[in-house]
Amino acid sequence: MEQIYQYAWIIPLVPLQIPMLIGVGLLLFPKATKNLRRVWAFPSILLVSIVMLFSINLSMEQINSNSIYQYVWSWTFENDFYFEFGYLIDPLSSIMLMLITTVGIMVLIYSDNYMAHDQGYLRFFASMSFFSTSMLGLVTSSNFIQIYIFWELVGVCSYLLIGFWFTRPLAANACQKAFITNRVGDFSLLLGILGFYWITGSFEFRDLFEIFNNLIYNNEVNSPFVTFCAALLFGGAVAKSAQFPLHVWLPDAMEGPTPISALIHAATMVAAGIFLVARLLPLFIVIPFIMNFISLIGIITVLLGATLALAQKDIKRGLAYSTMSQLGYMMLALGMGSYRSALFHLITHAYSKALLFLGSGSVIHSMETIVGYSPKKSQNMVLMGGLTKHVPITKTSFLLGTLSLCGVPPLACFWSKDEILNDSWLYSPIFAIIAWATAGLTAFYMFRIYLLTFEGHLNVYFQNYSGNKNTHFYSIALWGKGCSKKTYRSEQNVRKINRGQPSINIVKFDNKGVYSYPYESDNTMLFPLFVLVLFTLFIGSIGISFNQEGTDLDILSKWLAPSINLLHPKPEDSTDWYEFLKNVIFSVSIAFFGILLASFLYKPIYSSFKNFDLINSFVKTGPKRSDWDIILNGLYDWSYNRAYIDAFYTISFSRSIRGLAELTHFFDRRIIDGITNGVGVMNFFVGEGIKYVGGGRISSYFFFYFSCVSIAFLCLYFQFFYQVFGILNSQNFH
Repeated sequence: MEQIYQYAWIIPLVPLQIPMLIGVGLLLFPKATKNLRRVWAFPSILLVSIVMLFSINLSMEQINSNSIYQYVWSWTFENDFYFEFGYLIDPLSSIMLMLITTVGIMVLIYSDNYMAHDQGYLRFFASMSFFSTSMLGLVTSSNFIQIYIFWELVGVCSYLLIGFWFTRPLAANACQKAFITNRVGDFSLLLGILGFYWITGSFEFRDLFEIFNNLIYNNEVNSPFVTFCAALLFGGAVAKSAQFPLHVWLPDAMEGPTPISALIHAATMVAAGIFLVARLLPLFIVIPFIMNFISLIGIITVLLGATLALAQKDIKRGLAYSTMSQLGYMMLALGMGSYRSALFHLITHAYSKALLFLGSGSVIHSMETIVGYSPKKSQNMVLMGGLTKHVPITKTSFLLGTLSLCGVPPLACFWSKDEILNDSWLYSPIFAIIAWATAGLTAFYMFRIYLLTFEGHLNVYFQNYSGNKNTHFYSIALWGKGCSKKTYRSEQNVRKINRGQPSINIVKFDNKGVYSYPYESDNTMLFPLFVLVLFTLFIGSIGISFNQEGTDLDILSKWLAPSINLLHPKPEDSTDWYEFLKNVIFSVSIAFFGILLASFLYKPIYSSFKNFDLINSFVKTGPKRSDWDIILNGLYDWSYNRAYIDAFYTISFSRSIRGLAELTHFFDRRIIDGITNGVGVMNFFVGEGIKYVGGGRISSYFFFYFSCVSIAFLCLYFQFFYQVFGILNSQNFH
């Protein structure tokens, strides 16, 4: 089977044909290419399917042979510097190949219908295929230089896809925010790469790990410098995987199309940071400070992501913060040295979160069919509700994904998250308490999303109640303060009565009547949901580790054996049934507590249209408020406003840098250019004056010249301070 490994270099090149062919078609035959745009979905899916089959064969070979294959070829030699290109196929690479291709195929099938009426259909599939190429090249890279090249290409694809609807100001700002935030991490990664090349003299992973471990063993390196370089490498993963404090780009990235959110920001691209840390774990594991730092960032991200998801009204942003929190669990596991648990949760979370995002896309697609609904309103959960009878298949799949993420057995995320929670007790009781409490928060906010979206009544809808050629009656259900279900006689009355209340625009109905209820998505959108449901139900079985008559049934451990042996030479003992049940009871109890709490707080709201938001349903808003009410309001505002981190970055970085730029611009124009121009003008006038009043004494000439120059400098000095004080008193520095 070694022949399979020899042809693994074609994996990144297969999807690259689609953007190249689309580009050539638009250049040579633009009209025909645009008219036949739906045809391009089939070759896109076909090529990724070929890569998926190839990846499955590689994975089976990895499981059966427990081998690692690397092939390199020389690119340049000069004195002591040499650089080689190549590819590395090991368990980590094969796992990522499986995730990228399987989720990618489902997203492409789903996108064919979801993006069918969009003018950028060709651009979407070209960008998605180019992203697949970049991500596949990233996970098969054998050295730091290749990693960095494909790392930047992934960032470019993310920029293009987040800003896919660039005519919308929110999408344009979101892609810029993601690009700039990731540039911070990318620059950190570049410095770390250069630092370790200076220490070891190699870019190749296997050579670098061996050289570095020997240097550490012989105590031949500067520990503070090594720690600093390792922290710089980790900085790249922090930005790409949306870890605190560089997480601010991920929620805004939801402005892109929903399939992009499912593929890039749930299953693959954000997993690149986890992949990088896992790839470099042999490097980090010999630096205790870095391992502790990774686990600290992970636990902060776990808690922060869960708390910020509690009050979000946008369904995709709620799922984005959930992604951030789950990535924090993976980073926590890597920081604790639990390599297997981190990758196990990476697998289960990828399929479950892709299912949730595609389910949310089906909901958004259905809500946009309601007359007068804008794209922004179609993502607002408080304007949903009661969708169970309208989109039953989407509801069932979304519920299964929600239960999986909550940690309910026997669904996928239950098996992986439970391992991380149990490992956290052995690492730090404080981290364990936070991780277990966050598991309850996860169950709470995920069921909040489910209940707000599917249960209760449809909070905003139209129905042609009765009518003829002259009379029309409409039943309007609005969720807001003072709103209730009423019947109005005419469109003008509806607009007049609902003025100033939460509502949507009313459009003119025809004489036959229009029913504006949501409806289920097409089969091409439901098929990926069905496949991802199967993954969510059964993918957790690959990591179930029990001993039965001396036989190890853990497929994942067998798959990861070569990588685990590099980190932990002694294999870990398998778990028996008694120990498993003892550990599981507590985690499942916390998950069900969160589910019951969400049901208790949110379920009663649907039977009445009295409150626009949850906080008003159980917090007093009158003049006499208790301390508990104030605390709840404060926590709600803190969560809804994203912990004010974005506002802090805006004030401390954006406005400060803009003010510094204005000050520098003023200094350059008025001081640097002013001095140069002033000296030239002064020389001209002084020369002209001396020409007519000259008496022949050089000392008089010098005295007059320097007097004029001094006066000019004084004028410029006072003008400078006048302008500086004006800038400091302007609105930018208030």
